[in-house]
Amino acid sequence: MTTTVLAAGDHFVLPRLLREELRAAVPDDTALDVREIRLPWPHTPFGPVAEVDEASGTEDQLIEALAGARICLTQLAPLTERVLKACPDLELFCVSRGGPVNADLEAATRHGVAVCYAPGRNATATAEHTLALILAAARGIGAVHTDLTRGVWRGDYYDYDNCGIEIDGSVVGLVGFGAIGSRVARVLAAMGAKVLVHDPYVAPEAVAGVAEPVPLDELLSRSRIVSLHARVTEETRGMLGAAEIAAMPPGSVLVNCARGALVDYEAVCDALDAGHLAGAGFDVFPAEPVPAGARLLSTPGVVLTPHIAGASREVAHRAARIVAAEAARHLRGEPLAHCANPRVLGR
Repeated sequence: MTTTVLAAGDHFVLPRLLREELRAAVPDDTALDVREIRLPWPHTPFGPVAEVDEASGTEDQLIEALAGARICLTQLAPLTERVLKACPDLELFCVSRGGPVNADLEAATRHGVAVCYAPGRNATATAEHTLALILAAARGIGAVHTDLTRGVWRGDYYDYDNCGIEIDGSVVGLVGFGAIGSRVARVLAAMGAKVLVHDPYVAPEAVAGVAEPVPLDELLSRSRIVSLHARVTEETRGMLGAAEIAAMPPGSVLVNCARGALVDYEAVCDALDAGHLAGAGFDVFPAEPVPAGARLLSTPGVVLTPHIAGASREVAHRAARIVAAEAARHLRGEPLAHCANPRVLGR
C-alpha cells in the first residue's frame, strides 16, 4: 500500500530536505507518495492561525494539500481543530521544531493524531551564536563596526575606559543548563572562564567539572557576563528587571538568545545609558520584528541580531532528519522518540 506524505516545508526547512531525509530514512521498497508545498515563512512572518501560534500558511492551504495524506512533515504548518476535522486520514504530524506550538495537541489527541517534534535541533547553532554575541558585546564590536562603515577611525577605542573585557579569567553566569546552556558552558570553560550556572531543574552533579551551580542572586552579583538560556514560564517571565540588573557588577555584559519575555528591555537601556552595563547582545525581543522606534535600536552598547541564532544550514538538515526518522518509525510500527501527546499512542 502506498502511503501519502505531505512535506510542508518553507524557505528554511525546505520541502526537498524533508522529502530527501524521508527517502533516506525508509527502505527503498517502501511505497511513498510524497507531495510538497512551500509555506511563506520567513519571507512572511509567522503568527497565530486560528487557535495555534507561530504558524505559517493557512488552514485552507493545508487542508487541500493533506487530502488523503497519513503523515505530514513540517516546521510551521498549522494543525488546528478545523484541519483535523477535514483530514481524517492523518495519523502523524511531525513538527521540525523544539516544540510543536503550531499544533493543537488537545485536538490532535481527540482525533487520534500523534504529534512529534525535534528537540535540540538548533542547540549547536544557538550556542555558537550566543558565544558570538558574548564576544561582540564584551569587545564592543557592534559600535566599532558601525563607525568604520561610516568612515570613522577612532583611536580612542584604545583608551582604557573604552576597552572591552576578555573571556579568559572572567566570571560568566549562565541562567539555564539545557542543551544550549551546557554547550556554551563547555566552550567558555575551555576559554578560561569561571562559569556559574543557575538552573533549579539540573542536578549539581550534572554541571560538575564544567560550572559551579549557584542561586540566581549570587550568579548576578558575581558574574561579569550573564547569558540567558531559560524557557519562558510563569516563574521566569520578566526574571531580569531593574533590580536584578542593578545587582550585576558595574561594567558587566548581558546576553539573551533565549526569549525576549525573560528581560525588561527598558531597564537594560536605562542601565546602558547610565553606564552600569558596558554592553548587551540580543537575538530575541519582546515584539518581533522590533518596532522602528524601539529604544534598543538607538541605545549605545547593544549588539542586535534578528532572531537568527538557530539559523544554520545544519539546523535545517538536522530538523528534517529528526522528523523523517519519526515518520520512518511510524511506518515500521515502532515507538516514536519525541511524541508531544503520548496519550494518543495507546489508542
